[in-house]
Amino acid sequence: QVQLVESGGGLVQAGGSLRLSCAASGRTASSYAMGWFRQAPGKEREFVAHITWSGGSTRYRDSVKGRFTISRDNAKNTVYLQMNSLKPEDTAVYYCATSGVETSNPKMYNSWGQGTQVTVSS
Repeated sequence: QVQLVESGGGLVQAGGSLRLSCAASGRTASSYAMGWFRQAPGKEREFVAHITWSGGSTRYRDSVKGRFTISRDNAKNTVYLQMNSLKPEDTAVYYCATSGVETSNPKMYNSWGQGTQVTVSS
């Protein structure tokens, strides 16, 4: 099992920036990709971005392309999500998760963090 701990959420004004971190521990060797997801009140959890530990292959949902950047530090077993030009519609609880495959399907992710709240005021 992989344990994940997110940090870095908070309250920011529209146009501002935040950087989320996700530290992984435990059986990290079983993890091929790390993903960020978000869930707003009353909405389903949605894919935001993912990155592979090996080659650093990335993918983003369309609405965050050009504003968010996912990166990883293999030595620290940590994945980051740099979020710039934040919008009120980015408000959600953000979760990181690990998967054995490169996918945007949340059902394929088997370990999840506790989530961190991101609130963007207008």
